[in-house]
Amino acid sequence: MASTENPDPETGKSEPLPGSTEPLPASTEPLQPTTPSSASGFLDCRKIDIIIRVLLFSATLTALIVMVTSDQTEMTQLPGAPSPARVSAEFSDSPAFIYFVVALVVAGFYALISTIISISLLLRPEFAAQFSVYISSFDMVVMGILASATGTAGGVAYIALKGNEEIGWNKICNVYDKFCRYIATSLALSLFASLLLLVLSIFSLSKRTAT
Repeated sequence: MASTENPDPETGKSEPLPGSTEPLPASTEPLQPTTPSSASGFLDCRKIDIIIRVLLFSATLTALIVMVTSDQTEMTQLPGAPSPARVSAEFSDSPAFIYFVVALVVAGFYALISTIISISLLLRPEFAAQFSVYISSFDMVVMGILASATGTAGGVAYIALKGNEEIGWNKICNVYDKFCRYIATSLALSLFASLLLLVLSIFSLSKRTAT
């Protein structure tokens, strides 16, 4: 083994080589194990997304069922008729209500499909970045459709509740109370579904901004 000392030619004594006996500094910082914080955050966001979409599907489905079962038949005195007659109030009597029902069908079908896709992305997260762009775009489109249909149907429902004396439209909710209650419930559920779609849009936008 080679010597680490250099002999002095005058004294004959050996002197250690400079820097040869200095110990190497030991690292005092322990290695910190990496934690999968990003993976857990992704799972939490995806679970929240699925819960909101399940609520969206439930709200639109309930609003649709309430709307299509709102028919009511009552004995009503028609202008010019000698005696009261049985007259039905149905959502199909108004184009605005028909548009509202179609929008609920579209929103409910989209909520079901998007929920299935979100569950699939939870199981296969490698496709999340690609599909999230399309889902967030469709969220805003469906929100616009549902919100516009809700506003249109709400305007007709307000006339049914209050009437319009200036143009001769009489209110009907004093006669068809069940019909008006069902429409009001469906409109409230549809408004709730529109707010859920707004939350989903903001949620998706915030995730894309954070990344």
